[in-house]
Amino acid sequence: MTADRPAPGSAAPGDPFAPDERLFGPQAFAFYAELEAHNSRDWWQAHRSDYERHVRLPLERLAAIAGERYGPAKVFRPNRDVRFSADKSPYKLNGAMTAGRVGGVYVSISAEGLHAGGGLYEPSRAQLQRAREAIAADGPAAVELDAIVRSLGERGLELAGPFLKTAPRGFDREHPRIELLRMTHFAGLGTLPPEAVMGDVDRIWHAVEPLLDWVGTHAEPAV
Repeated sequence: MTADRPAPGSAAPGDPFAPDERLFGPQAFAFYAELEAHNSRDWWQAHRSDYERHVRLPLERLAAIAGERYGPAKVFRPNRDVRFSADKSPYKLNGAMTAGRVGGVYVSISAEGLHAGGGLYEPSRAQLQRAREAIAADGPAAVELDAIVRSLGERGLELAGPFLKTAPRGFDREHPRIELLRMTHFAGLGTLPPEAVMGDVDRIWHAVEPLLDWVGTHAEPAV
């Protein structure tokens, strides 16, 4: 029964989420709404405990679950790298975790809500080339990826963009799999409501598992 679930932010880092347990309480979204208005080191230091309890702790619990399933996990640092940016705001307006080996799954929280997904985001040049060669061959790998992409759409997930406007250099613009060749990321993304529970994230992670398998096989070199 949900009445016995710990309040979001009150569990220990190693405690797993129950399938019907809410991931983040309203305090987490309020934290990011306030951070948008007061993005300074002084404000952050005054509210660090709110971040640690209501944002970082749930992300660490998610990372522990994902790490057991998909591979090495991490929670991203809240600090922005401002060395080469005109925007000197010191903190990111979202928190996120990821886990995996070739690509991975992730969850992100901001004032606007939650996102979850998985796949290979920002592939290296070599990974992108290998994946495109597998697609261009128009064999079983291309057929499989096309089916995966269709399945993600049927489950309400979107593909990460942007997409190239034409074929990548060296590939046929009239190729029958041109839509797949125009992909620059191989990741599926889903939006969740603030009240999302672990089961909602599980459904998205399970939906992208075939994509994780595909990039693990076709974007990485054979050992």
